[in-house]
This record gives sequence, C-alpha cells and structure tokens, in this order.
Amino acid sequence: MTYLLIAAGVLYVLVRRFLGEPLNARDLLAPPVFLLFFGIRATTDFHASYLLPLAAGFAFGVLRGITTRLYERDGHLWQRYTPWTLLAWVASIGVSTGLGFLIGGHAPTQLSIGVSMLGELCAIGAKALSTGVPFAREETRGPLARFHDRRGSS
Repeated sequence: MTYLLIAAGVLYVLVRRFLGEPLNARDLLAPPVFLLFFGIRATTDFHASYLLPLAAGFAFGVLRGITTRLYERDGHLWQRYTPWTLLAWVASIGVSTGLGFLIGGHAPTQLSIGVSMLGELCAIGAKALSTGVPFAREETRGPLARFHDRRGSS
C-alpha cells in the first residue's frame, strides 16, 4: 500500500509539472521533505551499498532540475517539465535499478526518490533565485482550480 501511495504522489507531481504550474516554495520543498522523512524512518539499517545509488539519484535529480523550464507568468515564476526532464526521470530509474542489482542492494524507495527530488530542488531553487522573479504565492484554492481557469470555465 505504501508503494502505491508513493507512486500516486509522484505521478501527481509529474502531471502537474508537465502541465506547467506556478513555482512556489511549498510545492518545491514538500515532496522531497516528505519522502526523505518517511525514507529515513523506513531505513532500519543504513548500508554503505546505499551510497552509490543515492548519489546517482541526487545527480539525476539535479539533471532533472536543469532540464525544467522556468518562466515568468502573471508576475511570478512558473515551472514546466520538458521532454528532456522525462528522459532524465527514465534514465534515473534505470540507473538506480541497475546499480541496485549490480551492488546487491538499494535504499528504501521513499529515501531514493526523496534524495533524487532533493537534487531537483537544489537545481530548480538555484535557477529560480538567479532569475530575480518572485516565487508564486501559495494557492488557497484546490489544485484543479488552475486547470479550470486555463480552460476559461469556472
């Protein structure tokens, strides 16, 4: 059940970011913090064999962050994943899985994805801060309101 919830959460983030969304600090920070928290809690014994896959995951997260498009809209930053971002996600999963088989172990899924998203956070955060454009304010409406606003219906 935990893996299903993680997969649903990651899919939700992916879809939102491919559609394009305002870039606010909470949406940038929450996924890696949440996954790291639960990943660390799920780790009963930390093994040295986790280091290489986690380092690779962080590096691929940075790559995803570099491939994410940032742009100004309505006076604040927006983000949108690109096809290159998707390629980086696929490569990250492949390398992480391959390293797990090669060295005979892998870190808990939540921890792996959390470290990867932390790398993405670092790259996107650095890019965002260098633009001089403010982050978006946090929304008080639900996530589907943005979808309806784009279509011209309320």
